[in-house]
Amino acid sequence: MKKRIDHATFGPGGNSEAFYNDGKKSTLQAPEWIKNIGLDAYEYEAGNGMSAGDATLKKIGDEAAKQGILMSFHTPYFISLSGIDPEKRLKSIDYISRSLHAAELLGADTIVIHTGSAAKISRREAMELAADTLEKNLEVNGDTDIRMGLETMGKINQLGTLDEVIELCRRYPTYHPVVDFGHLNARNIGGLFTDVDSYRYVFDKIGSELGDDYVYNLHCHFSKIEYTNAGEKKHLTFADCVYGPEFEPLAEAIVREGVAPRIICESAGTMSDDALAMKNMWLLAKENIGG
Repeated sequence: MKKRIDHATFGPGGNSEAFYNDGKKSTLQAPEWIKNIGLDAYEYEAGNGMSAGDATLKKIGDEAAKQGILMSFHTPYFISLSGIDPEKRLKSIDYISRSLHAAELLGADTIVIHTGSAAKISRREAMELAADTLEKNLEVNGDTDIRMGLETMGKINQLGTLDEVIELCRRYPTYHPVVDFGHLNARNIGGLFTDVDSYRYVFDKIGSELGDDYVYNLHCHFSKIEYTNAGEKKHLTFADCVYGPEFEPLAEAIVREGVAPRIICESAGTMSDDALAMKNMWLLAKENIGG
């Protein structure tokens, strides 16, 4: 099972512009580079599909273990837990199986799965289809030690409110929530995370409904995200001062809640810079609060 970590950890989702500007060319170089700039984690992004072979993934995993970098894996975006076509949902289970295989090679302890669409059917119908897919997936992949995470989503016509993710995890406790704070803010058309307590609510809700084991090392994504009336439009950088959300209150919430999440930054190109900024904000909050 996933090892319990006693402090918050931070890292990028994929390779940032700074990584390439430093002359790096291969993800094989990412773990050492990430460690050297002061980060702790890395999420391998396979949203558009998996192109690397087993040997390469194993080498990346070995290097991550050598450098002490915590690894996670983002599954393909085309997974559809709530697809109307049964064949597509069965194919999604196959993609999850392949993702778990890749995660094992990478030494990743978590995979991140999108929860599906509710664009053409009711949300309740979509939830039942997603639940059916998740149940069938357990028949194939239920004995894995890798944490299968269900991500909160940013578009209003997608499944993936906090309540929906919690409900699916409660029905099938093998699954764990993955909270994307930028997504939740975007699907709320902004203004969701305005202070420390609004962030603390997320941790408290998951802890009260699913238990401490689900919230203490919660896997999270964070970025500022532009939104429209339909929710998420595009990821931004920390230079944004319009859309948000802001990280400083979350840093304080983490300390006051006494939790140790992993925060993966998905900023547009500045993932490593912004992940390091988040880590420094958290360290400052610890110093100020005495956590």
